[in-house]
Amino acid sequence: QVQLVESGGGLVQAGGSLRISCAASGLTFSRYGMGWFRQAPGKEREFVAAISWGGARTDYADSVKGRFTISRDNVENTVNLQMNSLKPEDTAVYYCAADRTGDGRTRYVEYDYWGQGTQVTVSS
Repeated sequence: QVQLVESGGGLVQAGGSLRISCAASGLTFSRYGMGWFRQAPGKEREFVAAISWGGARTDYADSVKGRFTISRDNVENTVNLQMNSLKPEDTAVYYCAADRTGDGRTRYVEYDYWGQGTQVTVSS
């Protein structure tokens, strides 16, 4: 049974930093591309960042480029999102997802497994 469990969310002031993590089990993690998506109240789920199976390729939404960094550890089976210079508009539930193609894609419909999400709230 595949499980993706996010952690590390919380409340932070604008301009601050937060690191969220996702622990994977039940799959051959090193073969999967991994992504982070977010969903704010009343809005559609949107792409944030993705990383290919070996970590050689990363991709970011324009809104987070230069502020967020995605990384992975194929020994610990974790994927992380370091978020700096946070803004109130970054407030959302953040989800990690696994993509069996290994590419780390940008469309949520292309992901096979999802975590339950972790809340990130940025106060102004």
